Amino acid sequence: MSRALLFSGQGSQYVGMTRDLVESFDIARQMAARANDLLGYDLQSIMIGGPEEELRKTRFTQPALFVHEAMLLALTSTDGVSAVAGHSLGEFSALHAAGVLTFDDALQLVQLRAQLMYDVGNATAGTMAAVVGLDDDSVRAICDELSGVGGNVIVPANFNSPGQVVVSGSAEYVRACMPVFKERGAKMVKELQVSGAFHSPLLNDAQQGLAEKISTTEFSQPRMPVYVNVSAKPVSDPEVLKESAIRQLTSPVLWTSTMHAMWNDGIRSYCEVGPGKVLQGLVKRTLAEATIDGIDTAADVMRFTSNAS
Repeated sequence: MSRALLFSGQGSQYVGMTRDLVESFDIARQMAARANDLLGYDLQSIMIGGPEEELRKTRFTQPALFVHEAMLLALTSTDGVSAVAGHSLGEFSALHAAGVLTFDDALQLVQLRAQLMYDVGNATAGTMAAVVGLDDDSVRAICDELSGVGGNVIVPANFNSPGQVVVSGSAEYVRACMPVFKERGAKMVKELQVSGAFHSPLLNDAQQGLAEKISTTEFSQPRMPVYVNVSAKPVSDPEVLKESAIRQLTSPVLWTSTMHAMWNDGIRSYCEVGPGKVLQGLVKRTLAEATIDGIDTAADVMRFTSNAS
């Protein structure tokens, strides 16, 4: 059975993440120390001890997620994996899993991405809101109708699963527009706890800064296809992977389409690598017949490796 690895994005973090990994495995301790050296601060103490408010800051959240996911990769195996994909930030973990980026290069890109997004969020008030109960086309149409009014931005940002779309844009305007989605039939509209309008044109400045760094970073030939957020298509060309990683900051995450594309390509088994079970839930809501599992903790690593042996 064809199998894909999926990597979590922002919002899946929790205080205490990786604690049992570094307590149980030498390689996890070594990677934690290496990450701290590369970043220039003690990320591990924030991951394990928080406080939650600190861990939730984009500039810390994204490196924390990448390091957690990279540890899990190092402790398990990609043998038998047909493809990889990551949700938003998770795409950098997918690139690492496919051998496109080294741990050092990926972490440095993630650190820059996180800092740029954090800085833009501080300079430009933006937010995101989950819209539940409307189909993709309805959300697109409403955003097309509302965006640009008074110079404000509201765009679809994450197509997560059927009936679950996240919109992103100018903070006060998104809040003012939330009732419109309810009036048009949404079951729920909820603002998310984020520090900016991710995957929207408001991140153009961050995209430019990230593009400069990506252009000078080596992207190797992937060992397996990477299904990218911006097109939901499997990509094996390093230059296209570079372009996709840049465009991703201001483009919507086509996660529902990615899951359908993987299924249509014969992938039936999915494993979420990283903290929590967000992606497992999205797979279940999108692909009713898929087999889904997850690796997060030391116990998960032990179960996964014993099943593989």
